[in-house]
Amino acid sequence: MAVDLRERLLARASSGGYSLDPAQLRAVDRLVALGERRRGVYLHGPVGRGKSFLADAFFDVLPVRRKRRVHFHAFFNELHTRISSRLHERGAVAHALKDLIGRCEVLAFDEFHLHDIGDAMLMTRLLEELRTRRVMIIATSNYPPDGLLPNPLYHDHFLPGIAIIRELMDTVSLDGPIDYRTLHGRTRSRFETGAIVKAAAVPTTPVVLEVNGRTITALGVDSRVWFDFGDLCEKPTSTADHLDLASRYDDWVIVGVPRLETCDREAQQRFANVVDVLVDRDARLTLVSDHTLPEIVGGQALDLARTASRLELINSIG
Repeated sequence: MAVDLRERLLARASSGGYSLDPAQLRAVDRLVALGERRRGVYLHGPVGRGKSFLADAFFDVLPVRRKRRVHFHAFFNELHTRISSRLHERGAVAHALKDLIGRCEVLAFDEFHLHDIGDAMLMTRLLEELRTRRVMIIATSNYPPDGLLPNPLYHDHFLPGIAIIRELMDTVSLDGPIDYRTLHGRTRSRFETGAIVKAAAVPTTPVVLEVNGRTITALGVDSRVWFDFGDLCEKPTSTADHLDLASRYDDWVIVGVPRLETCDREAQQRFANVVDVLVDRDARLTLVSDHTLPEIVGGQALDLARTASRLELINSIG
């Protein structure tokens, strides 16, 4: 099985036009060994090193029928929705977790990260359920397991979850020297066709959007949806709101983007989450700002390193 799995992984890379570097080849060998043992893997490292590509390829070639791949934001949005629909029931969380897992034998998380204490507690419950069901987990992250839920006020609360991660998964570091997102000459995603510009003709008729039972004001909606940074990131919008909006609009403009270091940490994290969601949905994003990208992405939120890398892809356009 190991030889076949390795050959299938390498063939998958070749068919996609990828020539794997030494760090990625070492990761492939670890993935093959883990796949043969049917043991989970936690693949982490800096942005742009090919973690998602390798994890996706590994997921696709694993000879398992009942498997599911999810993006972290979307999964927790679905989990919260299922819990809310069962609040009148006893054991709502347990039932929601079982509904989501189903008869799954392999569950793959892309961009595993935790900043919210509530999500961290739910993740520990999920990991316990996956352990009970002997589900193989594949996860990619910018953080090593010990770096999850980094806020020192809350970090200790997730230590039981970190212990389960280490029990169920081998940690594989992918930290080669090349950030492949910065290379030219490759196929561009729709997200990368966006821009960072200094000025734009902003619509003059605001639109109030109904989102998850609340309202969010957009500056306007034409062929694109326009938001002011303050309305989108400095007010208490949630990732569930961003996912809802991204399902309706695939071309976004965010106006008045400041230097993030001047904002509170919650606003910084919301901005990072918006970018994550739009990348995952491959929606176009235009930022209107008086500042350059390096000035914009200064800040304390740890996910801004990933955000900066993603925005670098559109920075040369505007």
